[in-house]
Amino acid sequence: MVELSELGTPVENTWCPGCGNFGLLMTFKNALVELGLEREEVAIVAGIGCHGKITDYVNVNALHTIHGRVLPTATGVKLANHGLTVIGFAGDGDAYNIGIGHLPHAARRNVDITYVVHDNLVYGLTTGQTSPTSKRGYVSKTTPRGSFEPGINPLVQALASDASFVARGFAGEPHHLRELFKQAISHEGFALVDVLQPCVTWNRVNTYQFYRERVYKLEEEGHDPGSFDEAYMRAREWGDRIPIGVLYREERPAYRKNFPALEKGPLARQSPEKVDVKRLLKEFK
Repeated sequence: MVELSELGTPVENTWCPGCGNFGLLMTFKNALVELGLEREEVAIVAGIGCHGKITDYVNVNALHTIHGRVLPTATGVKLANHGLTVIGFAGDGDAYNIGIGHLPHAARRNVDITYVVHDNLVYGLTTGQTSPTSKRGYVSKTTPRGSFEPGINPLVQALASDASFVARGFAGEPHHLRELFKQAISHEGFALVDVLQPCVTWNRVNTYQFYRERVYKLEEEGHDPGSFDEAYMRAREWGDRIPIGVLYREERPAYRKNFPALEKGPLARQSPEKVDVKRLLKEFK
């Protein structure tokens, strides 16, 4: 079983001091340790944005892909070697702007991956522009008179896309977030964990204090994650009260169960010498 010290790397961390990514990173590594996973059993995929540096800071198999393509890349990794535990990391811009077209398909297919979104409601890496999750009226260098658009609600998007596991965490609640990560990673199927992760440099509205005054834990209020209607109602909450925890969970077969070839084991461990394509070629002549 991997030790926490083995998950560190010698790469210098260049996130801004106080960034919510620090809490998310440590929480994720602790979750891997408590799940008893070995480094070689885990693969992480990250996109473009401040979050993307996480591939430098966790000593496991890692891929840094292009903007918005975390989900198709992670899907390919999982189908090629379903023996791996695959976790995708994206920012709110990466996930919900250029990458949002991949969300409904990964969700409806129930691909067995965990999708962790570092949601700071702003474009942090490119110095503070309005992001897809920025709220109406948010003032930034691209919206000096305030954003005219309502922000995307990623939880509603995931529920509407038939995701089998939908959760929200807060980087300022590391023990709670660790349990969410453990549940999401252990879930067989597609799991979204949208993490409220304050950007201390550019977002002066959605701060640690802002969230601490508003977040409440769903499990402490008797929420039933098996109820889609109740999950949808909670997902719509944003204002004086913001829910964190597992909103929805449904058990159903993962995407890879549809492919007979994968019943023999991961493709990465199957010998191509045993594959006979003569019948296939004959069929398409």
